[in-house]
Amino acid sequence: MAADKQFLNPRLWVETHAEYLYGYTLSRLNDEELAKDLVQETFLAALRSAGKFEGKSSERTWLTAILKNKIVDVYRKKSSGLKNTDVKQAEEEQENFFDEDNGHWNKAYQPKPFGIEDHDPLAGKEFNSILQKCMQKLPALWMAVFTMKHIDDATADMICSELKVTQANFWVIIHRAKLNLRACLQKNWV
Repeated sequence: MAADKQFLNPRLWVETHAEYLYGYTLSRLNDEELAKDLVQETFLAALRSAGKFEGKSSERTWLTAILKNKIVDVYRKKSSGLKNTDVKQAEEEQENFFDEDNGHWNKAYQPKPFGIEDHDPLAGKEFNSILQKCMQKLPALWMAVFTMKHIDDATADMICSELKVTQANFWVIIHRAKLNLRACLQKNWV
């Protein structure tokens, strides 16, 4: 089993992992300078805690875990001080969107097709670019919750714990973020 143990090679980190870590960060924060800074901070933190590396995972997995914590810290910092969404107010705001009997969209608010069903790679790049721009328009807390849930596949419990929001508030934020993204995509993409 000792032969399976991974060892660190910090001299090769930039060459081997910087581009991957930068892309990973950029896809979650959409801020080039901040992404560069977080990758550098990740390497520094990894150097400081190299003695704690047990070799049970690859360098990249270990560095990505450190980076994930740094990204969550950014989400936390951006969302701190933001007022938690009032659940009752949110429920009232969304009453018109769905049919009370069956939970389906009311005709006036029904999503329109986005036209990306043909899997054109160029259209996919354009769509992703517009989606990133739409996500930047979300309040910081909403973007953090949406990104953690739908890009990082984090559990609701973990997101609530990390960002200090209640379960009810979490679901309201997810719902509002989706409605806002849908409206933005329909305006800018369809």
